[in-house]
Amino acid sequence: MAEQTTLPEGVGASADAPHGNASGPGAQPDAAGAKPDTAVVRDALGVGIAVGLSGFAFGVTSAGSGLSLLQTCALSLAVFTGASQFALVGALAAGGNPYTAAAGAFFLGVRNSFYGLRLSQLLALPRALRPFAAQWVIDETTAVTLPQPTRRAARIGFTVTGLTLYVLWNLTTLLGALGAEALGDTDTWGLDAASPAVFLALLAPMLKSTTERVTAALAVLLALGLLPVLPAGVPVLLSALAAPAVLFLSGRRKGTSRETAATEENR
Repeated sequence: MAEQTTLPEGVGASADAPHGNASGPGAQPDAAGAKPDTAVVRDALGVGIAVGLSGFAFGVTSAGSGLSLLQTCALSLAVFTGASQFALVGALAAGGNPYTAAAGAFFLGVRNSFYGLRLSQLLALPRALRPFAAQWVIDETTAVTLPQPTRRAARIGFTVTGLTLYVLWNLTTLLGALGAEALGDTDTWGLDAASPAVFLALLAPMLKSTTERVTAALAVLLALGLLPVLPAGVPVLLSALAAPAVLFLSGRRKGTSRETAATEENR
């Protein structure tokens, strides 16, 4: 995660220093911006447990798509980003090219790099810890960390969410892969939809602006529209074109508005 030169409001000082948003064991819950450690831990555990249990669905889906127990567990241990993992095994199960499947999973995982840029300035971790923390930079840890009012709360939220989710996700992946044979045809259970559904539930509240909502909607339409006509994995890659397309159109609209305003002023 990269260092940033500016810090968000209320996070500039040390977590232990007394300031308006101080949060510590003795902080008062009703103080401006304060949040008890227990509340942060509770929220982090809720997200970690809820999402971690869906690793069972990945284990079942991965085993059902033909991956071995070792391959399935290695994906959860090393990749540890549910959307990318489901995209990979889903594309392989549909008969997609392994390179295309891997590319789709990779580009889905690239978003975590942008999360890391933001989390770096919030957490300000020692350099020795950053490579280990990078493994836990995913949708869920970001969703829990960003709203925290202080650096202390952000670090607690990130650590508890990451640890809980990593342990549970890998444990349930193992259980799911071992139990896949007992379940029979895994397609009839629809378990592959569990993790994407959780991801969408976390993502939806973060789409606050019109531009963000339009981009997300266009990406979904592109992926669904291209799914029947392109090889597995390719629609996911092409859906990323929604972002530059919407930004380009938004820029043109603003430029046109400025030109119209300037013309009206000159009349």
